[in-house]
Amino acid sequence: MIPIRDDNPVGKTPYMTIFIIAANVLVFLYQIMLGGRGGEEFIFKFGAIPFEITHFTEVGTNPVYDTPFPNIFTLFTAMFIHGGFMHIIGNMLYLWIFGDNIEYIMGSFRFLLFYLLVGLAASFSHIIMEPSSAVPMIGASGAISGVLGAYLIKFPKAKVLVVIFLFIIIQTVYIPAVFVLGFWFLMQLVSGFSSLGVKGGGGVAWWAHIGGFITGILLVNKFQKRRVTLYW
Repeated sequence: MIPIRDDNPVGKTPYMTIFIIAANVLVFLYQIMLGGRGGEEFIFKFGAIPFEITHFTEVGTNPVYDTPFPNIFTLFTAMFIHGGFMHIIGNMLYLWIFGDNIEYIMGSFRFLLFYLLVGLAASFSHIIMEPSSAVPMIGASGAISGVLGAYLIKFPKAKVLVVIFLFIIIQTVYIPAVFVLGFWFLMQLVSGFSSLGVKGGGGVAWWAHIGGFITGILLVNKFQKRRVTLYW
């Protein structure tokens, strides 16, 4: 089930959402320009590596992989780094669909602060579960998960157009956000618990998604500036 758009217009240009998307895209284009080896060095320098954050030291001895500032700040830089085209396309699609409405009820500056805070909470959730991992954690999905949690609380009955794959049949249908996002979160929980005890967790920081989503639910009312009416 892949969301395409929501039927929940705000009537206002989501400048901060567009800015965050543009920042992610520009960083990704820069990574591509660095080439394979350069891109790898970039990820190890600016991705958030749990071991480096919990042990206050670099993982390896090769200085080309060393972060040029205290490792704790990679919790911010990692939010704007992606591992491939599908990674960034999927993340930016979700941010574009659901971010504008959350930006609208918070205002642009509050939305940016909210986005960064839920992103930090997501990263710490992963670090708590994998404190000695030497694998860089990258991507905007933790922060976007917080946006999804906020959307679930504020717009549960908004209709989301999704693509459903049924074997060889591809169908599009509008589904209430509560079911789309509820199903998404359930999949994160199942994957998160399934990854426990599995070295590397399969390459996906499931607990970052879970932590970001829950934090978004908890913080959305604190950041909300405009009222919305919920129709149940």
